[in-house]
Amino acid sequence: MQELPAYVTNYLRKFGVTKWQLELNSEKRFQNIIVIPAIQESENLPKLLASLLQCDKSMFTKTLFVFVINNLESSSPEVKKDNLRLLQYLRNVLRGNADELSQEIISAGMNIGVVDASSVGFEMPEKDGGVGYARKIGMDLALNYFDYVSSQPRILVCLDADCTVSPNYLSALNEIAEKKYSAGYFEYEHILPADDDERSAIITYEIFLRYYVLGLKLAGSSFAFDTIGSTMYCDAESYVRIGGMNKKKAAEDFYFLEKLAKITDINKISSAKVYPSSRRSWRVPFGTGQRINRYFAGTHNEDSLYDPKSFDILKQWLKTFFGDDILTAEKYLDLAGQIDSSLSEFLLNQSFPEAWTKIINETGKSDQLQKQKYFWFDGFRTLKLIHYLRDTRYPMINMFEALDQLLVNYDVKVAQSNFVSDWQTQFEYLKILRYFSVK
Repeated sequence: MQELPAYVTNYLRKFGVTKWQLELNSEKRFQNIIVIPAIQESENLPKLLASLLQCDKSMFTKTLFVFVINNLESSSPEVKKDNLRLLQYLRNVLRGNADELSQEIISAGMNIGVVDASSVGFEMPEKDGGVGYARKIGMDLALNYFDYVSSQPRILVCLDADCTVSPNYLSALNEIAEKKYSAGYFEYEHILPADDDERSAIITYEIFLRYYVLGLKLAGSSFAFDTIGSTMYCDAESYVRIGGMNKKKAAEDFYFLEKLAKITDINKISSAKVYPSSRRSWRVPFGTGQRINRYFAGTHNEDSLYDPKSFDILKQWLKTFFGDDILTAEKYLDLAGQIDSSLSEFLLNQSFPEAWTKIINETGKSDQLQKQKYFWFDGFRTLKLIHYLRDTRYPMINMFEALDQLLVNYDVKVAQSNFVSDWQTQFEYLKILRYFSVK
């Protein structure tokens, strides 16, 4: 067994999970480890494996795929039965006695590891068990299987069992290594269903996601990046530095990338893509699956977006707050009020005067103060500001109207339908947003 570096052993001693083990049939150590949580995914996982087999097979020798089959003790019998079926399937792959797809996996040299977080006695804890915990189990265990002798970066990647990937997905890991990216994410495109209503639901949701990131980008925010769990990556060193994956049952991806953004650059891989599922789902309290559920429930107006004025206010505030000058809390509040009264109200509600005064009193050097600005007005507080503006002064507006106002910055205009729910027009907007997301 290769000796682990001190920073890894220290992390595992303080924060690592200890209840679970990784089953695999190799003594090798790896440069890339891809962690894939799965719950009731026996139908979808073979599709993911088939898409991975379309990738550059030379990458298999230095890549390990870790499948974390997970559920709670309170999970339904259907979930547990499906997970058992999936465990048996993957264990058969490890033993080399499975179906035709498995034989292809074996002959291609794909390295597979399995974590049983679903059988009796190995379930995830009721309080914390969810997608964040499942990712953490796999990522913590993965630290034991990197090649720490090699000078090459050790890349830890997140993927989901209901996704597929582009044929150049694994080759893109070489780009991450060559450019020495410490953290980031892959480009993504949701799979579009055949049904018109389901297609409209997922297009509307992806527009919402990309519109928000583009608004942050135009505002000059340092947190203008997509936060989709199945697209994230980081190196082992960065993973340890931020204390590993959180245990959140939803939005684990948002908080994970936000913590990484505070210690390193977030780099997007646009050359390869992840294709997340667009299905309805019960698996997380919010996210893609729940947004699709909500669309069909009709409980929210899904054909609306944040008022672009909110991003204008954010842009002015970022320019003011992140300027070179170090001002008093009172002066910042005064300037915020000149930008918009709702902005100064928000800062007061966030206890900005007390927080900033404390930061000034406890931080000596100006460069450290600039860093503290970044830590205080982070991605979460940015989102809270946008929501505060939405709730107090600038409510959501018609989707097409919002898109047209934002896309003026790119001199783009789409010929509109009379119906906001027309998926074909929505898709024209989505294609534009996808185009600018890689620029």
